[in-house]
Amino acid sequence: MNRVLRFVARLTRAREGAVGVEFVLIVPLLLLMITTSFELGMVTMRQVMLDRGLDLTVRDVRLGAIAPVTHDSVGASICKHALILPDCLTNLRLEMIPLDPRGWIAPPGNADCADRADATVPLRRFTAGVENQLMLLRACSLFDPYFPTSGLGAELPDQSGGAYALVSTSAFVIEP
Repeated sequence: MNRVLRFVARLTRAREGAVGVEFVLIVPLLLLMITTSFELGMVTMRQVMLDRGLDLTVRDVRLGAIAPVTHDSVGASICKHALILPDCLTNLRLEMIPLDPRGWIAPPGNADCADRADATVPLRRFTAGVENQLMLLRACSLFDPYFPTSGLGAELPDQSGGAYALVSTSAFVIEP
C-alpha cells in the first residue's frame, strides 16, 4: 500500500507531458470552432448572394427587361447577378406562383428544390403572370458543405445527395 501511495505522489508531481495533454484536449475543440465558423460564413455569403440575385432578377421581371419569362431565362439572370454560386444553373430550382390577394390561398410551405438523384422531376409550378398580377418567386439552390462530417456541416439538414438547400423568396407585382 505504501508503494502505491509513493507512486501516485510521484505521478502528481511529474510535469512531463502536461503540454501534450492540454494540446490533445484543446486542439480538437479549436478546430471544430474554426471549421464551424468557416462553414457558417460560407452559408451566410451564399444566402446573401442568392437573395441579391433574386432581388435584381425580380426587378428585371417587374419592369419587363426579361422576355420571355421562363424558368431558364429567370434562372440565368439569377445566376448572372448572384456571382459566386457554384454550378448555379444545375443546382437552382425556381417556382413562380400567381397569388390572389382577395381570395387568399397560401402558397406551399416548402420550396421546390432540385433533386440530384432524379433530374427528370418536373417543376412544381412556374407561371409567368400578366400585368398587375401579384406573383411569388421562390428560388431554391443546393450546396455541398465544405466540412460535411463536423460542426455546422454535420448539422445542416440534408436535402439531396448530402447537399443543403438555401431558399430565397420574393413577392412582386408585374408592372404594366
